[in-house]
Amino acid sequence: MGASIYVANEAAEHIERKLYDGINTQMILQMIFQYMRKYKPAIRNLFDLRRGISIMEPKPEFEMFVQILLSHSGFEVKSNQILKGKCSEHEVDGLAKKDGITYFVEAKHHFNYHALTGIDESRIARAILEDVNEGFTLGTTNLRIDRALIVINTRYSEKAIEYGTCRNILQIGWNSPQYLGIKDMVEKGKLYPLSCLRELRNTTRTKLVNSGIVLIKQLLDQNTFTLAKNTELTKDAALELMENAKASARTLWEF
Repeated sequence: MGASIYVANEAAEHIERKLYDGINTQMILQMIFQYMRKYKPAIRNLFDLRRGISIMEPKPEFEMFVQILLSHSGFEVKSNQILKGKCSEHEVDGLAKKDGITYFVEAKHHFNYHALTGIDESRIARAILEDVNEGFTLGTTNLRIDRALIVINTRYSEKAIEYGTCRNILQIGWNSPQYLGIKDMVEKGKLYPLSCLRELRNTTRTKLVNSGIVLIKQLLDQNTFTLAKNTELTKDAALELMENAKASARTLWEF
């Protein structure tokens, strides 16, 4: 939720005293939201970051979100590319370049953010890399790819981490690698997605995404007239949405 260490520790200590055997995580989350409202009433308008990301649509919303995160982390990103290999063509979610290294990007979204991402995604990425580079050697393509880059909104299994490390795959997950996990990138750049807003209807969010807006920051850059036009909302409804977004942003920004 973007709280400071002080606030987070205070909340944890308060809630820990109320825990009991058998309590489920959803109940704990509700207790956290209730406690945090005393700091910022607008917290009621927000989902926590992990849940917000989990309700994104895999395409194009999560893919666009990943491209923005990578761009803000110093990567040059091109979306939706087709790579020619020795044996086949491969449709990938993007190409990214940083420090002279060229990556192909695969964004893998999971609605269940508690699930671990296993080794299969890494194996597939390795196979694509081998085929494309064999194609480069044979002259099928003039594009050489140095590494694979996989971005997920969950954690990787131990086997996936072991394999990815061995195969030199850059695997970005919820909180890994250090300073480059999704959580760190979002909090550092204040790149909170629209899907964290409770009051934002799915149909409205879809219209915003289709117009290139996936972040709260981007929403706040709109004027009310443009927002109403893009979402087919009334001017009053668009104004209310913008006010809720501003209040939520202040909560996230100031913690």
